[in-house]
Amino acid sequence: MAPRLKLFEWWAKDTSKGTPVIVKMENPNFSIVEIAGPDAAFKPVEKNRLKNAKQVRWVLLLKANRAAGFVSRIGAVVWGLLGAIKKRLVQREGVAVASEKLVKGKLMLRIIKLLLMVSLATLGFELLAYLEGWHYYFDNPNLYIPRSTDIQGFVHVIYVGWLDFRGRYIAPFVQSLSMFCIVLFIIQSLDRLTLCLGCLYIKLKKIKPTFDEHQFQLNDSEKLLDNYPFVLVQIPMCNEREVYEISISAVCQLDWPKERLLIQVLDDSDDESIQRLIKGEVCKWNQKGINIVYRHRLIRTGYKAGNLKSAMGCDYVKDYEFVAIFDADFQPSPDFLKKTVPHFKDNPEVGLVQARWAFVNKDENLLTRLQNINLCFHFEVEQQVNGVFLNFFGFNGTAGVWRIKALEDSGGWLERTTVEDMDIAVRAHLNGWKFVYLNDVKVLCEVPESFEAYRKQQHRWHSGPMQLFRLCLPAVIKSKVHSSIILQSLFVVLNSLITENLLQISIWKKANLIFLFFLLRKLILPFYSFTLFCIVLPLTMFIPEAKLPMWVLCYVPITMTFLNVVPSPESIPFIAPYLLFENTMSVTKFNAMVSGLFQLGSSYEWTVTKKAGRSSESDLMAISERDTKALILPHVMSENGLSDLKGRKLKPLKKTNKIYRKELALAFLLLTASLRSLLSAHGLHFYFLLFQGFTFLLVGLDIIGQQIS
Repeated sequence: MAPRLKLFEWWAKDTSKGTPVIVKMENPNFSIVEIAGPDAAFKPVEKNRLKNAKQVRWVLLLKANRAAGFVSRIGAVVWGLLGAIKKRLVQREGVAVASEKLVKGKLMLRIIKLLLMVSLATLGFELLAYLEGWHYYFDNPNLYIPRSTDIQGFVHVIYVGWLDFRGRYIAPFVQSLSMFCIVLFIIQSLDRLTLCLGCLYIKLKKIKPTFDEHQFQLNDSEKLLDNYPFVLVQIPMCNEREVYEISISAVCQLDWPKERLLIQVLDDSDDESIQRLIKGEVCKWNQKGINIVYRHRLIRTGYKAGNLKSAMGCDYVKDYEFVAIFDADFQPSPDFLKKTVPHFKDNPEVGLVQARWAFVNKDENLLTRLQNINLCFHFEVEQQVNGVFLNFFGFNGTAGVWRIKALEDSGGWLERTTVEDMDIAVRAHLNGWKFVYLNDVKVLCEVPESFEAYRKQQHRWHSGPMQLFRLCLPAVIKSKVHSSIILQSLFVVLNSLITENLLQISIWKKANLIFLFFLLRKLILPFYSFTLFCIVLPLTMFIPEAKLPMWVLCYVPITMTFLNVVPSPESIPFIAPYLLFENTMSVTKFNAMVSGLFQLGSSYEWTVTKKAGRSSESDLMAISERDTKALILPHVMSENGLSDLKGRKLKPLKKTNKIYRKELALAFLLLTASLRSLLSAHGLHFYFLLFQGFTFLLVGLDIIGQQIS
């Protein structure tokens, strides 16, 4: 339709109506229109009249097309998932079953399988009762007592006996276990809420460590070099083919006088080709004038702790005042030392300055996004609150600067646990050293991109603290109270974990170490999370006498999950997957906690976390390029020079996946419980169990993340 022009309106008012005419448009795309007069041709037309049948039909077709596209995408996802299940679970193509090295792990798998078989049998029995109509008057045995005339046969007798046995013996135990877990759940939720309130207070008050920003803004004259302390930088690594070049390059570009900086590359690799690669990189930077040395241990004992302990035994270390530690995938910014070392000046009681981690591959897949939520809360809330209010937190093992005197006074690095960073932090804390956490100083690093690597990392992070707890608990409990002076009545005398010197520490420190640092955050959290949501909840579906309150199942977990996600606002859309995935990981964490607490075999197992070699967020294709090209490996005869020898090609990486039997067994257990909840018309329980079982299925089939070997 041609546009209506307002300039004709004044002409129509003064002109009388003429006879009807027929106007034929020259453009063939327009139709013939009969005009009764100027008013009929140019008066406003209602919008509703424009929506003729053809327009409505096109709008409906467009909406239908969008709906069909959405359904097709959902169908493609479901079909792909079913194909992955068939390929991995039935055909076993490109997968391997994860081995259970521990007797405890095999025992847990047997228990879960037993619960699954019992639940399937019970579900079949309950389904039969539902079809026969028995469930209506047996739903609540407290309101109805069956009479002999109600018995309808042998199967009915068995069902009545099952109800009686369930109500007398099983339900009280399950209810007591659920109440115990609920109490632990409330305590842990209050701790989490307290941490969040503390973080909010820090944000409102704008509290953060400060230092003199101008003390290092000086000319590099020999006279002013005295303002720069001697700093030792250590890069421990083991078979880090993907990331050795990135970390060495970043550390060699630190903005610090060369005369006051020494870099130690501590290589524990057992692959000679990787050793030659690292030696070549060290020599390249050495030729550029960087003070960097390569160290390789012939006897590789003690894992990372043994590596660091060996390096600290060098004679030249006594000339250095501070030591900065970076794992092989960490990339400090050039001004890292200028932002951390000044916090030691005029603070002789400060023993550690810890920086925050930032992740270059946090958006790689769903697994990395969920890890980013956890670690952002750890650094933004836990580390910051503990650093501000307690001057103590667990050393993260990397991206930190230690005062060497604090390490020596606390006994140095020990090889007794797989969490040497937490071990030295606890001993330094008991020796009176204070810690400073810098939330605004970030160091780039990677998070595991495959579930296998993440699972092994979490096992080490949760078994190690329990090993340390066993070693610390007797000394802390047996410590004596020093009450000679009233003002010192709150202090206790504690034998150091290394030396026999008597140290005065407050009762608050003892309570913080035992209850908050170890029991609540390392033991109670994985225990109640696994027991409550993976065992007790599905059992309550088959034992209706034992019930879980709705706020335990829904309101409090969602609130706590939201608090966890707040430090990383871009992850808010992943609240539901994060809640389900954390419940799924409780199996691994619970198993690790038990193995560490009872000193089982794998609690002392150290597995290097696999890296992808991301140097930045835009470098997501670096690993594929690295896999396709041939690398020439220079052979180095000594630490001071390179010799021309032949190289060889590295084998390309192969992708593989694993099947995790405990997670799969729990998936079927939860899905069975969700079917049972349908019989009782438990709407929320059904959806929670359904989605939680589906999450266990994804994890058990290793569909989440990407496995690289």
